[in-house]
Amino acid sequence: MTNPTDKEIEILKVLWELGEGSVRAVLDRMAPDGSIHFNTVQTQLRIMDRKGLVQHRRDGRTMIYRPVYTRKQEVARFLRQVFDGSVNDLVLNMLTAEKIQPETLDQLEALIQQARKKQRRT
Repeated sequence: MTNPTDKEIEILKVLWELGEGSVRAVLDRMAPDGSIHFNTVQTQLRIMDRKGLVQHRRDGRTMIYRPVYTRKQEVARFLRQVFDGSVNDLVLNMLTAEKIQPETLDQLEALIQQARKKQRRT
């Protein structure tokens, strides 16, 4: 499987949200204003299918696509590419780059506690 392009990531984001969808469903989410043509999304999804990023099934005459390439795979690729695999560098950069809402910090603290408990068990 090859790495997705920026345009393919845009389509994958829609499919990650939907779970699966037709060309029309993807198009409506990506460009409700009609700024992208149906054939453009259809062609891109066919290419992504050949690359192994999505799979399709038929529903009558409609192709329904679902993502094969996962958000976790993209996060891992981003982590390797931008931070040389260092989760520490990623988190420190995230915490200092943007103002973070208190609720988000609470969620991060809870996730850190869960990760600590999990590591203690292994």
